[in-house]
Amino acid sequence: MILPKLKNITVERYVEGLSKFKKIENPIKLSANESALGASPKAINSFEKQKDKIFNYPESNSNLLRDSISKKFNIDPDKIICGSGSDQIFDFICKIFLERGDEVIVTEFGFIMHRIYASLHGAKVLLAKEKNFKASVDEILKNVTDKTKIVFIANPNNPTGTYLSKDEMFNLRKKLRSNILLVVDDAYFEFIDKDDFSSGLDIFKDKANVLITRTFSKIYGLAGLRLGWGYSSKQIIDAMYKIKPPFNVNRAALAAGAEAIKDNEWTKRAIDHNKLWSEKIFTILEENKIVSNKPTANFFLMNFDKTKINSDEVFEKLAKERLILRKMEQYKIPNSLRLTIGTGEANQHFIKSIQEICK
Repeated sequence: MILPKLKNITVERYVEGLSKFKKIENPIKLSANESALGASPKAINSFEKQKDKIFNYPESNSNLLRDSISKKFNIDPDKIICGSGSDQIFDFICKIFLERGDEVIVTEFGFIMHRIYASLHGAKVLLAKEKNFKASVDEILKNVTDKTKIVFIANPNNPTGTYLSKDEMFNLRKKLRSNILLVVDDAYFEFIDKDDFSSGLDIFKDKANVLITRTFSKIYGLAGLRLGWGYSSKQIIDAMYKIKPPFNVNRAALAAGAEAIKDNEWTKRAIDHNKLWSEKIFTILEENKIVSNKPTANFFLMNFDKTKINSDEVFEKLAKERLILRKMEQYKIPNSLRLTIGTGEANQHFIKSIQEICK
């Protein structure tokens, strides 16, 4: 039998963090940067109310959720588009802008889905070198050519945990040509508490040539529902609506998201939990000569060059303690693991385990 010929797809595939390893029972998953506290009870209640309505299609344009987002951040709902995770927003933006031969700039250790979507839509992806795992405005600008169409940057960045300051972000946008779209991935902005930092939305709310993406998977604890959104000029958002599939966000996600974003008390609780444990864990890492980023998000990139044990050995030993971390091979970051800040119990178990491993 001769089957239809497939396209030659050479795009790199995303490799997810391990949730199970060697059939460990009840693994403690600290590999995916998921919420330590889970979703707001109000969001869960709203989710559960949808069980008798699942035979109905959801709102195609996510009007209720866009209204909640608009009120929360004081932005125009007509400049918002919702997606099945912020990943879908990356897909939309690449679809409406990129043609074969265009160039897209990403940072050397930036979130890998940025370059995957750009490649999928035929663009040439250029990696801007980082300095000490931090994005460099100068290196990004060095890669700009007359074919550059989009620059992607996550701030703070996953998996490095580093960030560009407000001034650096302003400088980047100022020095890029106006017809180059800057995409700012705000996935972890809620966790960072630095005087020189501002979110992409706060900096570029009124910039027509910037797209900001946000997710409900991290601080809001809705990773399993796949929900995100983008904000940009009306012209760009309208173009994205032209290619958006109908009913692209399920009704349970829309309902839960609308309540999650309004539950400020739960969000503050999640931020406080992360601040407390990130500071504790960072101190332990320093004491054990594990090099890492200072607390900026809900994870740490840990390098073991200064310890007596390498990252593979650490991964195996932690797995024996039911602790599953994220390996960094796909990002080509040697001798390193990424640790998600978990529940208080999980964090205590990690601290005890890593101290024993490194002594």
